[in-house]
Amino acid sequence: MRLRTAQGRLKVKHSIIDGVRGLLERLLADNPATIRSVIPGVIRPVRAARGKVKVRVTVPTQNGWKAIALSAGARQELFISTTLAKEELARALEQAAGD
Repeated sequence: MRLRTAQGRLKVKHSIIDGVRGLLERLLADNPATIRSVIPGVIRPVRAARGKVKVRVTVPTQNGWKAIALSAGARQELFISTTLAKEELARALEQAAGD
């Protein structure tokens, strides 16, 4: 399957849950030197995902971090290829969500 890209670094293979695409685009625009790419993963329904978009950085991967986005009754995995530490990435995600 051929990947579609937005800004060359947001790789969209699956759909993205409501409100998360804008957050990811702001994150990439605000951190062009430190975030190489973001790959949204599988979407699963959850009961506790209401209100504003929340993103939680969870575990390290080979080239960055895995995060979980919660919004609109669903959770989605996000694979973020970056050189940022966990706390720095969490701060950058908070700033992108606050815009």
